[in-house]
Amino acid sequence: MTDPDKRQSEAEADFEREIRQGRKFAAKDLMGRLAGPGAMKGASAVSPVQQAETEIGTWLGAHLSDTDGALRAVLHRHLKGSELLLHNLDRPLVALAEYCRRLLAADNLLKEIVSEADVEWGRAMEERPHFEREGVPPHPNDPYTVEGVREQLGEALKHLPEANV
Repeated sequence: MTDPDKRQSEAEADFEREIRQGRKFAAKDLMGRLAGPGAMKGASAVSPVQQAETEIGTWLGAHLSDTDGALRAVLHRHLKGSELLLHNLDRPLVALAEYCRRLLAADNLLKEIVSEADVEWGRAMEERPHFEREGVPPHPNDPYTVEGVREQLGEALKHLPEANV
């Protein structure tokens, strides 16, 4: 018996011992055992999509002036798994910059985002949200107005390193 064969049979024996001791095994445990030691060496356990989504969430948290966090949550939710992000997995902030540009270029999209942020804020604060209406000045306590969000997105674009790409 060669050394690799001996090591494999010892690993199989250890595996069998753990099973008999009542340890719960998932399919991923078995696949990891079958792949052998070092199979994941150099690879991340986090998918590229999750890495990109996390990078966007981290950037928004650090750079978007949104004390209540509702706008940040809405923007992040819209970008998660979006086609725009999937086409820019290696540069997620490019996707974020493009998304901000699209919102700023289309008033109807911007108004939808503001309404979603209002709803998110209302849920988080357990208060009735303040929705903007045409021809009526915004409520003085409304944290998310079209103009306010437009300013926040414009400022975010200035700070995105990929905004000019």
